[in-house]
Amino acid sequence: MKNIRNILNSRFKRNGNFFMQITKILGFKPKRIEYFKTAFTHRSMNIKDSGGNAINYERLEFLGDAMLSAVIASHLYQEVPSGDEGYLTKMRSKVVSREHLNELGKELNLINLVQSKIPAGQFGDNIHGNLFEALVGAIFLDRGYKYCEKFIFKRVIIPYVDIEKLEGKVISYKSLLIEWCQKEKKTFGYNVYEDTGNDDVRHFSVKLSIDEKIVAKARATSKKKAEEKASKRAFFAFQNKISKMI
Repeated sequence: MKNIRNILNSRFKRNGNFFMQITKILGFKPKRIEYFKTAFTHRSMNIKDSGGNAINYERLEFLGDAMLSAVIASHLYQEVPSGDEGYLTKMRSKVVSREHLNELGKELNLINLVQSKIPAGQFGDNIHGNLFEALVGAIFLDRGYKYCEKFIFKRVIIPYVDIEKLEGKVISYKSLLIEWCQKEKKTFGYNVYEDTGNDDVRHFSVKLSIDEKIVAKARATSKKKAEEKASKRAFFAFQNKISKMI
């Protein structure tokens, strides 16, 4: 542990306010700041401990994801006694969706604390959610379940978990649309093709067909985003029918 501490301290030396910044985010002082330094170390730094194991936030991200799911699941279980397993699972997924975690990470400006050899502007949106999960994992290792639960309540549950609003929230329009098509025995298809046009950044276009009729078109910087965008447009076209499934 001493070797790891020395390595991380040298990497974070230029950021002398790291302890103060973390304390402000947490609302309490960490006991072992090394956990939090690891939580903000990107794999591009290529740091390893004496055993050759990588030191970066990815393992803490895994742990934080589990802690978030556990605390949110416990809260929903207590708050919605009438909810069955399927309902509770769907509600939890809405709280810990990648989109929501990314928003939480952005809100705390976690990207500003990252140690990386990659410029911040080159990261995708998911880096924000990954860092939030890693932070939660670091809290658990540093202070245990109670402090972890307290942080999740403060940053996630109290400000964002509104049962009534969550019931009407859509996580993935594509998944919802596919589920509706399968239920109604409708054929569907996503015709995706590269459409760079005059843009410097690579783009993809998609035509969404239902029962062999094009119902929506969209364009985005990735196939996944284009499909989701087209699905959202199709959802609003069939909203009265599909919304019954939410």
